[in-house]
Amino acid sequence: MNTAIRIISGTHKGRRIKAPANLPVRPTTDFAKESLFNILNNRFDWEDVKALDLFSGTGSIAFEMASRGCPSVTAVDSHVGCWHFIRETAITLDLSDAVRVQKGNSFTFLKSVKEQYDLVFADPPFEMKGTETIPGIVFEMNLLKPGGLLVVEHPATLRFPPSEFFLEKRTYGNVNFSIFGRNETETE
Repeated sequence: MNTAIRIISGTHKGRRIKAPANLPVRPTTDFAKESLFNILNNRFDWEDVKALDLFSGTGSIAFEMASRGCPSVTAVDSHVGCWHFIRETAITLDLSDAVRVQKGNSFTFLKSVKEQYDLVFADPPFEMKGTETIPGIVFEMNLLKPGGLLVVEHPATLRFPPSEFFLEKRTYGNVNFSIFGRNETETE
């Protein structure tokens, strides 16, 4: 059975993309994705966002951001099938200028990248060891621009170490998002 993902908003609103059944993915549910993007829409003007999508899988989050006008999304995944699917889908959707695909280990990428992002989204496999270290790495490597956010999708059982950067946790069914950032006063 193929995994179908839906782009919720933007230039490709309503577009359904079928991913091959052999990809080792657990795409974010439409309900959870829509709820998350309702939060993010209040925080970001997508045309000005530079984003990083770690453990990208089908690219569902990357394509959602690009569809909403995000001009720069780096999608990272170590699985060659996922990398190929995201690359080909970006071309098909005419989003290859916005979505840059990197094949590689997301932890290694985090520790070596020299760029800063407005938004970092991480959706590692739920059984993966080390997920709880992602916020520490992101802040230690100074990967967020001022006002930037890190969103980690994780199982309800995962506990992050106490962090001054933790802002909130949102739960949508079986999907949990922990949101991190520097608690700075916004100036608009």
